[in-house]
Amino acid sequence: MISQKTLPDFVEVLASKEAVPGGGGAAALCGAIGIALGNMVGSLTVGKKKYADVENEIIELKAKSDALQKRFLELIDEDAAGFEPLSKAYGLPSETDEEKAHKKLVLEQCSKDACKVPMEIIECCAQAIDIIAEFAAKGSALAVSDAGCGAAICKGAMFAASLNIFINTKGMEDREYAQQLNEKTLTMIHEAGNKADDIFGMVYNKLQK
Repeated sequence: MISQKTLPDFVEVLASKEAVPGGGGAAALCGAIGIALGNMVGSLTVGKKKYADVENEIIELKAKSDALQKRFLELIDEDAAGFEPLSKAYGLPSETDEEKAHKKLVLEQCSKDACKVPMEIIECCAQAIDIIAEFAAKGSALAVSDAGCGAAICKGAMFAASLNIFINTKGMEDREYAQQLNEKTLTMIHEAGNKADDIFGMVYNKLQK
């Protein structure tokens, strides 16, 4: 369970020659950190008289954040598990025509499967950014910088995860499927990335007053 490693151990193995964790696992960890920062804003808001009118909303947002934090950590391990078949597929024999054809089919399917977790990481990051926007707008003003940090980190995690999709779609034989996946990815990171930029801008402006 890579997600159960200590931070020093995680970083050490990330820097090593080991195949996993890689960019996908790192992106998922960053996503968990990003939404946790938003969640911290909620924690510092609940129970404060000044924010009593939004307390129920904040509590609901915190519950959603808790679920996302947990899912991001699960995705660290799922990304590693998803990469293993692809890694093994590259090692399949390719001496005969039959072996080459079999390897080609296996690589195609494994490449498609390897895109599933990065895509979910992107989707979770988009959800996290939406939640952080609410924390930034309604949560404790004393912690608004943490909301901005969380949005920026989730944007980075999302863009990182997208590269793990693009590297797999690049070699796919099914170019129509690859193009559809690329377009979906680009649309999501563009829309959610703009939202993250808006949050950052709003937080920055608040800090200048």
